[in-house]
Amino acid sequence: MMFNHANGDPILILDEAQCWQLLEGANHGRLVVTVAGEPDIFPVNYVTSRRKLYFRTAPGNKLAELTTNDRVLFETDGILSDQAWSVVLRGTARVLDKAAEIAEAEALGLASWVPTLKDFYVEIEPGSVSGRHFDFGEQPELNA
Repeated sequence: MMFNHANGDPILILDEAQCWQLLEGANHGRLVVTVAGEPDIFPVNYVTSRRKLYFRTAPGNKLAELTTNDRVLFETDGILSDQAWSVVLRGTARVLDKAAEIAEAEALGLASWVPTLKDFYVEIEPGSVSGRHFDFGEQPELNA
């Protein structure tokens, strides 16, 4: 088991340290942005460093939306044969524009999964992080 659940409860609310353990061990998720009241979601690969998330992007809707509204939500999850987990991070995104920041981000080894030029680095500063871990099993019988 990845985490111990109290009293055999199939759902465990994760603490911040457990959420970061999962965030640091994963490398893909979904970025949610909102522009003009409409949500949009993008799959991204990412890395973490010093409890921040970093991803690369190209000019387009994602980058434009981040500059319009920097409040974002990021979700990542994992599903195994007997358990699953989900972590949600709410935070503020910004495009890195200082040479030193870009050099630090480049040193993290974040490579694009898709063979396209993605020359903008984005940092997400977390405001809050929450998560759940689930142990799979049979649905209990309804007591009549």
